Amino acid sequence: GAIDILCSVVASFISSWENHTPPTMAAIGNRGTVTEAAGFNAEADTQKLREAMKGAGTNEATIIEVLAHRTNAQRQRIKEAYKQTVGKDLADDLSSELSGNFRCVVLGLLMLPPVYDAYELRSAMKGAGTEEACLIDILASRSNAEIKVIRDVYKKEYEKDLEDAVSGDTSGMFRRVLVSLLTVNLVHNQNRNHLLRVFEEYKKISGRDIEDSIKREMSGCLEDVFLAIVKCIRSKPAFFAERLYKSMKGLGTTDSVLIRIMVARAEIDMLDIKAQFLKMYGKSLHSFIKGDTSGDYRKILLVLCGGE
Repeated sequence: GAIDILCSVVASFISSWENHTPPTMAAIGNRGTVTEAAGFNAEADTQKLREAMKGAGTNEATIIEVLAHRTNAQRQRIKEAYKQTVGKDLADDLSSELSGNFRCVVLGLLMLPPVYDAYELRSAMKGAGTEEACLIDILASRSNAEIKVIRDVYKKEYEKDLEDAVSGDTSGMFRRVLVSLLTVNLVHNQNRNHLLRVFEEYKKISGRDIEDSIKREMSGCLEDVFLAIVKCIRSKPAFFAERLYKSMKGLGTTDSVLIRIMVARAEIDMLDIKAQFLKMYGKSLHSFIKGDTSGDYRKILLVLCGGE
Protein backbone atom coordinates (compact mmCIF):
# COMPACT_ATOMS: atom_id res chain seq x y z
CA GLY A 1 0.00 0.00 0.00
CA ALA A 2 0.85 3.67 0.17
CA ILE A 3 2.62 3.29 3.50
CA ASP A 4 5.04 0.72 2.10
CA ILE A 5 5.77 2.80 -0.98
CA LEU A 6 6.34 5.98 0.99
CA CYS A 7 8.45 4.24 3.60
CA SER A 8 10.60 2.69 0.90
CA VAL A 9 10.84 6.06 -0.82
CA VAL A 10 12.02 7.60 2.45
CA ALA A 11 14.49 4.77 3.01
CA SER A 12 15.91 4.77 -0.51
CA PHE A 13 16.52 8.50 -0.42
CA ILE A 14 18.18 8.30 2.95
CA SER A 15 20.67 5.80 1.60
CA SER A 16 21.28 7.54 -1.70
CA TRP A 17 21.51 11.11 -0.38
CA GLU A 18 23.84 10.66 2.51
CA ASN A 19 26.90 11.62 0.52
CA HIS A 20 25.22 14.33 -1.49
CA THR A 21 26.58 17.83 -1.11
CA PRO A 22 23.79 20.31 -0.46
CA PRO A 23 23.17 23.08 -2.98
CA THR A 24 23.81 26.68 -2.08
CA MET A 25 21.02 28.58 -0.40
CA ALA A 26 20.12 30.73 -3.38
CA ALA A 27 16.38 30.35 -2.96
CA ILE A 28 15.77 33.68 -1.28
CA GLY A 29 14.55 36.74 -3.04
CA ASN A 30 13.27 35.75 -6.48
CA ARG A 31 9.53 35.18 -5.94
CA GLY A 32 8.94 37.21 -2.83
CA THR A 33 6.64 40.14 -2.09
CA VAL A 34 9.33 41.69 0.11
CA THR A 35 12.24 43.01 -1.96
CA GLU A 36 15.25 45.22 -1.29
CA ALA A 37 14.42 48.79 -0.34
CA ALA A 38 16.10 51.30 -2.65
CA GLY A 39 18.33 53.95 -1.10
CA PHE A 40 18.61 51.83 2.03
CA ASN A 41 20.27 53.47 5.03
CA ALA A 42 20.54 51.41 8.20
CA GLU A 43 21.40 54.43 10.37
CA ALA A 44 18.36 56.40 9.14
CA ASP A 45 16.12 53.38 9.79
CA THR A 46 17.59 53.04 13.28
CA GLN A 47 16.74 56.68 13.94
CA LYS A 48 13.16 56.13 12.77
CA LEU A 49 12.74 53.09 15.00
CA ARG A 50 14.17 54.97 18.00
CA GLU A 51 11.73 57.81 17.46
CA ALA A 52 8.87 55.32 17.11
CA MET A 53 9.61 53.85 20.55
CA LYS A 54 10.36 57.09 22.41
CA GLY A 55 8.03 58.49 25.02
CA ALA A 56 4.72 57.07 26.16
CA GLY A 57 3.14 55.30 23.18
CA THR A 58 4.67 53.40 20.31
CA ASN A 59 4.33 54.41 16.67
CA GLU A 60 3.46 51.02 15.16
CA ALA A 61 3.01 52.49 11.67
CA THR A 62 6.71 53.43 11.54
CA ILE A 63 7.76 49.99 12.73
CA ILE A 64 5.70 48.41 9.94
CA GLU A 65 6.96 50.93 7.38
CA VAL A 66 10.58 50.15 8.21
CA LEU A 67 10.71 46.44 8.99
CA ALA A 68 8.11 45.00 6.62
CA HIS A 69 9.56 46.87 3.64
CA ARG A 70 13.16 45.66 4.09
CA THR A 71 14.71 42.32 3.19
CA ASN A 72 16.05 40.06 5.90
CA ALA A 73 19.61 41.06 5.00
CA GLN A 74 18.69 44.74 5.38
CA ARG A 75 17.00 44.06 8.73
CA GLN A 76 20.20 42.43 9.99
CA ARG A 77 22.08 45.63 9.14
CA ILE A 78 19.47 47.70 10.97
CA LYS A 79 19.95 45.46 14.02
CA GLU A 80 23.71 46.06 13.91
CA ALA A 81 23.30 49.81 13.47
CA TYR A 82 20.80 49.92 16.35
CA LYS A 83 23.17 48.05 18.62
CA GLN A 84 26.02 50.43 17.79
CA THR A 85 23.99 53.63 18.09
CA VAL A 86 21.62 52.83 20.94
CA GLY A 87 23.76 50.25 22.70
CA LYS A 88 20.76 47.95 23.11
CA ASP A 89 19.29 45.00 21.28
CA LEU A 90 16.56 46.03 18.82
CA ALA A 91 14.60 42.81 19.34
CA ASP A 92 14.63 43.33 23.12
CA ASP A 93 13.41 46.93 22.81
CA LEU A 94 10.64 46.00 20.37
CA SER A 95 9.67 43.02 22.50
CA SER A 96 9.05 45.24 25.52
CA GLU A 97 7.14 47.84 23.45
CA LEU A 98 4.86 45.51 21.47
CA SER A 99 2.47 42.71 22.33
CA GLY A 100 0.43 39.83 20.93
CA ASN A 101 0.51 38.59 17.36
CA PHE A 102 1.95 41.85 16.07
CA ARG A 103 4.99 41.37 18.28
CA CYS A 104 5.37 37.76 17.07
CA VAL A 105 5.50 38.91 13.44
CA VAL A 106 7.97 41.74 14.12
CA LEU A 107 10.33 39.54 16.15
CA GLY A 108 10.12 36.82 13.48
CA LEU A 109 11.12 39.32 10.80
CA LEU A 110 14.22 40.29 12.77
CA MET A 111 15.58 36.74 12.85
CA LEU A 112 17.67 35.13 10.12
CA PRO A 113 15.55 32.44 8.37
CA PRO A 114 17.29 29.39 9.92
CA VAL A 115 17.23 31.08 13.34
CA TYR A 116 13.50 31.68 12.96
CA ASP A 117 12.92 28.05 11.92
CA ALA A 118 14.98 26.78 14.87
CA TYR A 119 13.09 29.12 17.22
CA GLU A 120 9.73 27.93 15.90
CA LEU A 121 10.74 24.25 16.26
CA ARG A 122 11.93 24.90 19.79
CA SER A 123 8.68 26.70 20.69
CA ALA A 124 6.67 23.83 19.20
CA MET A 125 8.37 21.33 21.50
CA LYS A 126 8.64 23.42 24.66
CA GLY A 127 6.38 22.69 27.61
CA ALA A 128 3.71 20.02 27.85
CA GLY A 129 2.22 19.41 24.40
CA THR A 130 3.85 19.46 20.99
CA GLU A 131 2.67 21.57 18.07
CA GLU A 132 3.07 18.81 15.49
CA ALA A 133 1.90 21.10 12.69
CA CYS A 134 5.01 23.22 13.14
CA LEU A 135 7.37 20.24 12.96
CA ILE A 136 5.61 19.03 9.82
CA ASP A 137 5.46 22.47 8.13
CA ILE A 138 9.15 23.13 8.55
CA LEU A 139 10.72 19.69 8.18
CA ALA A 140 8.69 18.62 5.14
CA SER A 141 9.28 21.84 3.19
CA ARG A 142 12.89 22.89 3.76
CA SER A 143 15.74 21.83 1.48
CA ASN A 144 18.71 19.70 2.48
CA ALA A 145 20.91 22.77 2.80
CA GLU A 146 18.33 24.61 4.89
CA ILE A 147 17.80 21.66 7.25
CA LYS A 148 21.54 21.37 7.79
CA VAL A 149 21.80 25.05 8.79
CA ILE A 150 18.71 24.79 11.02
CA ARG A 151 20.30 21.85 12.84
CA ASP A 152 23.54 23.80 13.37
CA VAL A 153 21.65 26.84 14.63
CA TYR A 154 19.49 24.72 16.95
CA LYS A 155 22.54 23.11 18.48
CA LYS A 156 24.24 26.47 18.98
CA GLU A 157 21.20 28.32 20.37
CA TYR A 158 19.66 25.59 22.53
CA GLU A 159 22.65 23.32 23.26
CA LYS A 160 20.75 20.25 22.15
CA ASP A 161 20.65 18.18 18.97
CA LEU A 162 17.49 18.88 17.01
CA GLU A 163 17.26 15.17 16.23
CA ASP A 164 17.32 14.34 19.96
CA ALA A 165 14.72 17.01 20.67
CA VAL A 166 12.37 15.69 17.99
CA SER A 167 12.95 12.07 19.06
CA GLY A 168 12.20 12.92 22.66
CA ASP A 169 9.01 14.73 21.76
CA THR A 170 7.41 12.36 19.25
CA SER A 171 6.90 8.63 18.97
CA GLY A 172 6.34 5.66 16.68
CA MET A 173 6.27 5.89 12.93
CA PHE A 174 5.74 9.66 13.07
CA ARG A 175 9.05 10.04 14.89
CA ARG A 176 10.80 7.83 12.32
CA VAL A 177 9.56 9.96 9.44
CA LEU A 178 10.57 13.25 11.09
CA VAL A 179 14.01 11.93 11.92
CA SER A 180 14.35 10.77 8.30
CA LEU A 181 13.47 14.28 7.12
CA LEU A 182 16.11 15.68 9.47
CA THR A 183 18.75 13.30 8.21
CA VAL A 184 17.98 13.68 4.53
CA ASN A 185 15.44 15.78 2.77
CA LEU A 186 13.18 14.17 0.19
CA VAL A 187 11.79 17.27 -1.37
CA HIS A 188 14.77 17.98 -3.48
CA ASN A 189 14.73 19.29 -7.03
CA GLN A 190 16.90 16.55 -8.48
CA ASN A 191 14.87 13.68 -7.06
CA ARG A 192 11.57 15.55 -7.28
CA ASN A 193 11.02 14.48 -10.90
CA HIS A 194 11.78 10.90 -9.99
CA LEU A 195 9.26 11.00 -7.14
CA LEU A 196 6.58 12.54 -9.37
CA ARG A 197 7.10 9.58 -11.74
CA VAL A 198 6.76 7.19 -8.79
CA PHE A 199 3.44 8.85 -7.91
CA GLU A 200 2.23 8.50 -11.51
CA GLU A 201 3.18 4.82 -11.58
CA TYR A 202 1.44 4.32 -8.26
CA LYS A 203 -1.75 5.81 -9.68
CA LYS A 204 -1.57 3.53 -12.73
CA ILE A 205 -1.12 0.42 -10.60
CA SER A 206 -3.55 1.23 -7.78
CA GLY A 207 -6.07 3.35 -9.67
CA ARG A 208 -5.93 6.16 -7.14
CA ASP A 209 -3.75 9.12 -6.18
CA ILE A 210 -1.15 8.45 -3.54
CA GLU A 211 -2.80 11.18 -1.40
CA ASP A 212 -6.07 9.19 -1.36
CA SER A 213 -4.24 6.07 -0.27
CA ILE A 214 -2.48 7.95 2.51
CA LYS A 215 -5.84 9.22 3.77
CA ARG A 216 -7.33 5.70 3.65
CA GLU A 217 -4.42 3.97 5.34
CA MET A 218 -3.19 6.49 7.88
CA SER A 219 -4.53 8.90 10.46
CA GLY A 220 -3.38 11.69 12.75
CA CYS A 221 0.12 13.12 12.58
CA LEU A 222 1.43 10.31 10.40
CA GLU A 223 -1.19 11.06 7.76
CA ASP A 224 -0.40 14.79 8.07
CA VAL A 225 3.35 14.38 7.60
CA PHE A 226 3.05 12.02 4.61
CA LEU A 227 0.51 14.30 2.93
CA ALA A 228 2.81 17.27 3.56
CA ILE A 229 5.76 15.43 1.99
CA VAL A 230 3.75 14.52 -1.11
CA LYS A 231 2.25 18.00 -1.44
CA CYS A 232 5.64 19.68 -1.07
CA ILE A 233 7.03 17.41 -3.77
CA ARG A 234 4.16 18.34 -6.08
CA SER A 235 4.17 22.09 -5.32
CA LYS A 236 5.44 23.97 -2.28
CA PRO A 237 3.41 27.12 -3.05
CA ALA A 238 0.23 25.01 -3.25
CA PHE A 239 1.13 23.32 0.04
CA PHE A 240 1.58 26.68 1.78
CA ALA A 241 -1.56 28.12 0.16
CA GLU A 242 -3.59 25.25 1.62
CA ARG A 243 -1.99 25.65 5.05
CA LEU A 244 -2.84 29.37 5.02
CA TYR A 245 -6.41 28.68 3.90
CA LYS A 246 -6.96 26.13 6.66
CA SER A 247 -5.43 28.46 9.26
CA MET A 248 -8.11 31.06 8.51
CA LYS A 249 -11.27 29.31 7.32
CA GLY A 250 -14.08 28.59 9.77
CA LEU A 251 -14.15 29.83 13.33
CA GLY A 252 -11.00 31.34 14.80
CA THR A 253 -7.58 31.68 13.29
CA THR A 254 -4.56 29.47 13.88
CA ASP A 255 -2.26 32.46 14.24
CA SER A 256 0.89 30.40 14.82
CA VAL A 257 0.55 28.84 11.34
CA LEU A 258 -0.46 32.10 9.65
CA ILE A 259 2.46 34.04 11.17
CA ARG A 260 5.02 31.32 10.52
CA ILE A 261 4.22 31.03 6.80
CA MET A 262 3.85 34.76 6.17
CA VAL A 263 7.17 35.56 7.86
CA ALA A 264 9.11 32.61 6.43
CA ARG A 265 7.89 32.82 2.81
CA ALA A 266 7.52 36.61 2.26
CA GLU A 267 10.91 36.82 0.61
CA ILE A 268 10.96 33.43 -1.07
CA ASP A 269 7.76 32.47 -2.90
CA MET A 270 4.87 34.56 -1.59
CA LEU A 271 3.96 35.63 -5.15
CA ASP A 272 3.51 31.97 -6.12
CA ILE A 273 1.63 31.17 -2.91
CA LYS A 274 -0.79 34.05 -3.62
CA ALA A 275 -1.35 32.85 -7.19
CA GLN A 276 -2.02 29.30 -5.98
CA PHE A 277 -4.35 30.55 -3.26
CA LEU A 278 -6.47 32.43 -5.78
CA LYS A 279 -6.49 29.47 -8.14
CA MET A 280 -7.43 26.96 -5.44
CA TYR A 281 -10.00 28.98 -3.50
CA GLY A 282 -11.25 31.65 -5.89
CA LYS A 283 -10.46 34.37 -3.37
CA SER A 284 -7.32 36.38 -2.80
CA LEU A 285 -5.03 35.66 0.15
CA HIS A 286 -5.12 39.43 0.78
CA SER A 287 -8.91 39.40 1.26
CA PHE A 288 -8.70 36.36 3.55
CA ILE A 289 -6.10 37.99 5.81
CA LYS A 290 -8.04 41.25 5.81
CA GLY A 291 -11.23 39.53 6.90
CA ASP A 292 -9.59 37.35 9.52
CA THR A 293 -7.21 39.67 11.38
CA SER A 294 -7.28 43.19 12.80
CA GLY A 295 -5.21 46.15 13.94
CA ASP A 296 -1.45 46.40 13.42
CA TYR A 297 -1.26 42.63 13.11
CA ARG A 298 -3.49 42.85 10.03
CA LYS A 299 -1.52 45.81 8.64
CA ILE A 300 1.87 44.10 8.82
CA LEU A 301 0.55 40.81 7.38
CA LEU A 302 -1.01 42.66 4.45
CA VAL A 303 2.34 44.31 3.68
CA LEU A 304 4.03 40.88 3.73
CA CYS A 305 1.24 39.54 1.52
CA GLY A 306 1.78 42.32 -1.03
CA GLY A 307 -1.07 44.08 -2.81
CA GLU A 308 -4.38 42.61 -3.90
